[in-house]
Amino acid sequence: MQSTAIVFQQPKSLALTALSLPEMGAADVKVEVEFSGISTGTERLLWEGTMPSFPGMGYPLVPGYETVGRVVDAGDQATLKVGTRVYIPGSQCFQDAKNLFGGSASKLVVPSARALPIEETLAEQGVLFALAATAYHAHSAPGTQQPDLIVGHGVLGRMIARLAVLAGAHPVVWETNPTRRTGGVGYEVIDPSTDTRKNYKCICDVSGVSSLLDELIGRLAPGGEVVLAGFYDTPLSFVFPPAFMREARIRVAAQWSPPDLAAVIALAGNGRLSLDGLITHHQDATQANAAYRTAFGDADCLKMVLDWRQVV
Repeated sequence: MQSTAIVFQQPKSLALTALSLPEMGAADVKVEVEFSGISTGTERLLWEGTMPSFPGMGYPLVPGYETVGRVVDAGDQATLKVGTRVYIPGSQCFQDAKNLFGGSASKLVVPSARALPIEETLAEQGVLFALAATAYHAHSAPGTQQPDLIVGHGVLGRMIARLAVLAGAHPVVWETNPTRRTGGVGYEVIDPSTDTRKNYKCICDVSGVSSLLDELIGRLAPGGEVVLAGFYDTPLSFVFPPAFMREARIRVAAQWSPPDLAAVIALAGNGRLSLDGLITHHQDATQANAAYRTAFGDADCLKMVLDWRQVV
């Protein structure tokens, strides 16, 4: 049994490659992939070759953790029925390449517990669940607070803002790129150079720009918090006295956990969390080279979706 997968052969070099799939176990399902998303965070670092050392890192490598497909076969102990549309946050099913994160392929074999049923009507929007869960983990999970400033208006920043509005908050979003200042519903998106405020209680940075930390600390109210929700490929540092004077707190928001993913699937399924307007570009998976270059090089591209439905 084989699958056609995107393989990063080395940085900035990919190919569509036939890879072997394992035999299904009793609790496994086979999924024919319909759509997958291209991540402009961690996947971009893998593409560029700047990803810090990570378990499972190396080339050749199958990327992808934003996959939507349909169950076409199920083991006797699987918890899903054939025909179910599912979201899969990556896989470990390939023998001939590293699996970080292993979801960008035409077919996958995964434990049924890893394939999560989603509403039929969501279709390609299901690829957004990893970002939605990351946003939920940062500021909507128990023990966290909603931000009043978000830095960056890409998909993750928009997800955090939408969840904040759902929770009754009214965040401001900084965005340096004028073309990305549209699309805010229930919150304001501004040029950071026009903002003179220095009393934010909670600032969430999703920009991934490590040099911003001093600027953000300088915008905090006493006792305020900076949440690092981006992914940073260079060391972060800050000048101590301003942080000391504000008794600032710095929190790192890690990857989502299963309860976060379950929460956003439920919110999207019942219509409370809108996923509209976030997918801006589509490309057939056979044109993956062009798709990756657009995803990482076109500022107008919020989210690129690859269509696998015509790939064997």
